[in-house]
Amino acid sequence: MKRSAGLRYALVAAAIIAVLLVGRRLGGELSSALNAISALGPAAPLAFIAIYVIACVLFIPGSILTIGAGVIFGVLWGSIYVSVASTAGATAAFLVGRYFAREAVARRIEGNARFRSIDDAVAREGWKMVLLTRLSPVFPFNLLNYAYGLTRVRLAEYVVASWIGMMPATVLFVYIGALSGDLARAASGSDGASANLRWVLNLVGFAATVAVAVYATRIGARALKERA
Repeated sequence: MKRSAGLRYALVAAAIIAVLLVGRRLGGELSSALNAISALGPAAPLAFIAIYVIACVLFIPGSILTIGAGVIFGVLWGSIYVSVASTAGATAAFLVGRYFAREAVARRIEGNARFRSIDDAVAREGWKMVLLTRLSPVFPFNLLNYAYGLTRVRLAEYVVASWIGMMPATVLFVYIGALSGDLARAASGSDGASANLRWVLNLVGFAATVAVAVYATRIGARALKERA
């Protein structure tokens, strides 16, 4: 019990360090790209979602984009836009894997024991297996999207289970982005004391989000182990 509690504290500390590092580097290329999206005004959410979907299909990691959503849109709207985008991207990759690139995907995952076991597990568990693998960090997100296209899972079950299972990590990474943006603004003095206060309040909420995400991940990993 003490060991697991210590692990949670270590993960929270590591996540906070990540916030500080991202915040310090916010003035680089990522900042320029995010500013370009933000400058689109009302079209910014649609542009962001479109870019995110394309990234999913092209095997480009979405974590940086998810953090960027927190910088541009804040925690609430950033989480909503990423949730829509990641689910749409996962669905697009699923459909490509099922109907257009079955042989290529099969070759990509051939020899991977984890993915070989997914099809049989999906046949037994259905949407539950999709949900659990989304909660577990063991399975790479982009490749998993295509791999599920080769299984017998129904599209509707896949979409709903993926949406729910990706939510903890989505909110966590968006929170990192929101905190990083607040930290950058506080450091530059652009928002004065209000930025400092907002950053502290968001940090408290972020710590709670980390705890929930870690707990959900542990539940998913434990359930997958029991089904192995």
